[in-house]
Amino acid sequence: MQINGIHHVTAIAGPARRNLDFYSRILGLRLVKKTVNFDDPTTWHLYFGDADGAPGSILTFFPWEHVAPGRLGVGETQETAFRIPASALDYWTQRFVGLGVVHDAPETRFGETVLAFRDPDGMRLALVAVPGSEREPSWDNGEIPGAFAIRGFHGVTLLLTETGPTAAILSEVFGFAEVGRENGIVRMQAAGTVQGGVVDLREGRGSLPARLGGGSVHHVAFRARDDAEQARMVKLLSDRFGLRTTGQRDRNYFRSVYFREPGGVLFEIATDAPGFAADEPAESLGSALKLPSQYEKRRGEIEAALPALV
Repeated sequence: MQINGIHHVTAIAGPARRNLDFYSRILGLRLVKKTVNFDDPTTWHLYFGDADGAPGSILTFFPWEHVAPGRLGVGETQETAFRIPASALDYWTQRFVGLGVVHDAPETRFGETVLAFRDPDGMRLALVAVPGSEREPSWDNGEIPGAFAIRGFHGVTLLLTETGPTAAILSEVFGFAEVGRENGIVRMQAAGTVQGGVVDLREGRGSLPARLGGGSVHHVAFRARDDAEQARMVKLLSDRFGLRTTGQRDRNYFRSVYFREPGGVLFEIATDAPGFAADEPAESLGSALKLPSQYEKRRGEIEAALPALV
């Protein structure tokens, strides 16, 4: 049986220390993995999520100290949204006011109350008040009461020149279906998926193309239960849509392939296995720098080059 929904979202940030403070302290997410960019081992790759680092809760960052700001445009993720209990909305509004987090007034989208905000790099984020989500997994960071904590992803909004071709990929490959339209947005939802089950498609005809930089989402990863399911998706992309993926790449905590969907957004298909406890105990996730095997012999050099996190 196919497992649907978002596996993780990866974005670009500015200074690593600031990024860690915002997502672990202000938002209360768990730092589940400290590793490096596999293509640039002098750059951190930080993973944030719930207590278990479960698929559907993971937001990752490549932080560069002097990165130029990105420009939102077509072919990019416009907003990344998290789930919170419906009773937590006032708490988060007051927290953002008290901590100086840039945010909008709450609004209603598809019958849900949404609090949009931005991180220090200008990345567009939102909290969606979801009744019943208080029973879902979270992380206790020692500051935010558990009753109000973030419960993983709600979903993402993609800004596209046209929505139809992307909707077809989401439907036929990733198991999403259209469930509504509102204010120019097409809502796609994965049936039976709690965390990361929503992708909103916004048409942005006439907008400039996106330019990656600080505050930009680099890619969105969708779940595959295992290698066989991933291979089935790759074949379907080729046979049905004429789209080629990269070869499979081992990311230590999942195995990935990548491709550009028709709207220009970089998509990944990531396996659920082996997970973030593959190289350290679940109770101590994110406590030590973990390196891929090819860089282990350079540990001293890499540790000296990485920006300080504390």
